[in-house]
This record gives sequence, C-alpha cells and structure tokens, in this order.
Amino acid sequence: MSDKPETTGDAAAPKKSKKKLIIILLAVVLVLGGGGTAAYLMLGSSSKKPAAKPAPKPGKVVVMDPITVNLAGGHYLKIHLALQATEAAGDAVDGSQALDLTVAQFSDQPMADFSSADGRAQAKAHLLKAVEKAYDNQVMDIYFTEFVMQ
Repeated sequence: MSDKPETTGDAAAPKKSKKKLIIILLAVVLVLGGGGTAAYLMLGSSSKKPAAKPAPKPGKVVVMDPITVNLAGGHYLKIHLALQATEAAGDAVDGSQALDLTVAQFSDQPMADFSSADGRAQAKAHLLKAVEKAYDNQVMDIYFTEFVMQ
C-alpha cells in the first residue's frame, strides 16, 4: 500500500464548487459592468443636445396692403400684415403667398376665435408656421399692424 492517505470525493468537491462560484461571479460582474458601460455610452451620447442654430438676423420689413377676409356669420376681418424677413432673404420677399395663407387660415372662422388676445396670438403663431414653411425660413416674424373685426 501507499503512504498517501486515501482521498474521498468529498474533499475534492468543495474546491471545484468554489472555483465554479468564482468563475460565475466574475462572469456576472463582467456582464453587468459591460452592460452598464454600454448603456452609459449609448444614453450619454444621445442626451447631448446638438448645437443650436444661430438665430437669424432680421432684415427688411415688408409691409403688405390690407386685406378683408369674410368670417363666419356674416362678419369680416380687415387685416394689415408686415413680414419680418431675415437678412439672408434680402429684398426678394414677395408677400403674395403670405396674403394667400392669411385668407385661407382666417376665412369662415368664427369671430369669437379672434376676440381675445390669446386667440389672436394662437392664430398668429399658426400663420407664422405656415409662412415660415412657405418662404423656406426667410421670414422670421409676422406683425399685425391692423386687425379690425365687424
């Protein structure tokens, strides 16, 4: 017989299970660490806001002739507009599109929609969006120089 004591399967089992446990814990730490890093990089880079466009510089103010628009219920609106062009637009702003959009937006609307300051402000904001789109952002604001309802 040999001088070495016999080893049973019980003594070897704890060494293997500790080794397995360490490997599993390392794998979990690596996966969580890698996932956290990936999430930080993905979310961190998307939260950065792109550089804002510089505000356009005001150019020429184009004063339009007053127009009269038929409102609902036999009422009418006399409106006088001025367009604030951007500096990039130069003198090339033709107001006919803005007048057409004004007639389209205000025609057949109830007079009550424009009776309050909030109603006029909402109508102006809606008209400004349409005008900016029609003029490829060469118009930066609209001024109501006359707004008479009857």
